[in-house]
Amino acid sequence: MKHSAKDPLLRSHVVFSGSGTRPMIFAHGFGCDQSMWRYVAPAFESTHRVVRFDHIGCGNSDLASFDEHRHASLQGWAQDVADILEAADLRDAVFVGHSVSAMIGLLAAQAAPGRIGALAMLSPSPRYLNDPPDYIGGFERGDIDVLLDMIENNMLGWADFLAPMVVGNGHAPELVDELKASFCAIDPYITRRFAAATFLGDQRADVAAAARAPLPTLVVEMAHDAIAPPTVSRHLKEQWPHARFEMIDGSGHSPHMTHPAETVSFLRAFVGSS
Repeated sequence: MKHSAKDPLLRSHVVFSGSGTRPMIFAHGFGCDQSMWRYVAPAFESTHRVVRFDHIGCGNSDLASFDEHRHASLQGWAQDVADILEAADLRDAVFVGHSVSAMIGLLAAQAAPGRIGALAMLSPSPRYLNDPPDYIGGFERGDIDVLLDMIENNMLGWADFLAPMVVGNGHAPELVDELKASFCAIDPYITRRFAAATFLGDQRADVAAAARAPLPTLVVEMAHDAIAPPTVSRHLKEQWPHARFEMIDGSGHSPHMTHPAETVSFLRAFVGSS
């Protein structure tokens, strides 16, 4: 696939709402789309210019904009965000990223200085693979290889496996069904490559660099997260002493969907102080 020449706002299906002036950008996680923010983003429409978009290959994005070289690493997905910031002339934005989009936001802030003024990260991980003895990301390489193979050859089985992990135990089964449907609706060719960039990437050095030139940063974690386990949290706290960490006593990897009221509360306190 070749990279499209479309306007970045069109290719990523960027949607604006709200009556405020400071931009607040909501970036969905892997396999999802911008609709996953419906429980959280509207709470900020009276105070911010809310911006939502779909990563290439997801939702209503332009599939022809996928580029094998550009999107081989998270830097390419971050450049998509930087393009949106430039095209809409957004400055001092609050970037709210879920899961892999937390690291995409970090990279976009480095790529477009001044465009992002604060980072809010929900269930982030700089490295999903284990790198013993000093770092445990939660997955072995063999686990990821199986996952990547399933995306292109058994999309339904992949969705059945991953969706319950992302939602967590004890939540409405409707959320699991919604996530399965979202996974199965996305382009498998692009998704496999997005998954490789996500699960095989390593943003630990980027986190360390961000700590040396800190933006106001919030990290919201789940107490029981099978995808970003407590070992990841401990690593981030060691590397990022200036960041604010908040914990939700629950399970899963998607606090904005399973615990939206607590997520909104943490975000409000953060944007009020940043």
